Amino acid sequence: MQGFVDFTNRSQGRERIFRATQYTCMLLSYVIERKADNEKLVLKLKQLESSMSSGRKMFRLGNVVHALVAARKTTELPEVLPRICLTASNLTRALYFFCDTVLWLKSVGLQSDIKKAKWQNWATKCYYFSLLMNLARDWYEVSWRLEQAVQEEKMKENCFGDEQPQQRNSSKCNGLHGFLFLLFQILRSHPPLLLDVVKNLCDLSGPLDTLGIYKTNPGVIGFCGLLSSLVGILTLASPHLKLKE
Repeated sequence: MQGFVDFTNRSQGRERIFRATQYTCMLLSYVIERKADNEKLVLKLKQLESSMSSGRKMFRLGNVVHALVAARKTTELPEVLPRICLTASNLTRALYFFCDTVLWLKSVGLQSDIKKAKWQNWATKCYYFSLLMNLARDWYEVSWRLEQAVQEEKMKENCFGDEQPQQRNSSKCNGLHGFLFLLFQILRSHPPLLLDVVKNLCDLSGPLDTLGIYKTNPGVIGFCGLLSSLVGILTLASPHLKLKE
């Protein structure tokens, strides 16, 4: 109970709960809107989804500064590719949060002359690029672990004296089946990396649809958004499951 209190006392925790609720409403409204006599329930779900989205914008006010501070920290990373990817990701997230703040000003009527469609498009593009940078970093983490696993397999092969064990072990690293086997082993043995990959891939569904790159439907976006939100809640509640920078 105390853990729940501590979680909800943080603005990030409340934002994650609002996000999960928002995408749950999107998924449910898509599932039940095809059935007859559910118009009122669908309308209520969509209204709740809109309210959750507005509430999340409130919780994200000030995140521009957080993203800029994170970008400054990632410029000090020792490895070149993670430094570039994470810094670019944080900078574009700062731009996304800025656009998000402008859209919030429009929604509450403080700046009525703002062109909503233009700012939404910019926000989506910034968010999309940030996710691509995060996935590039994830692939870097996966690739060097794959290389390390292959080297370990080769070292094991050198320990055998006959040909049969060598052939069996080397077959694990050759071809698509061997690659997928190693990838599965690596992700299974590194839960923070697995969760980060799942979250970033799920988050892609929204911008891909909005930008017209790969059109889906609200059901897919709702499911992916809910799964991503649950991963976000898990990593926030259990920091050891969050991929370290």
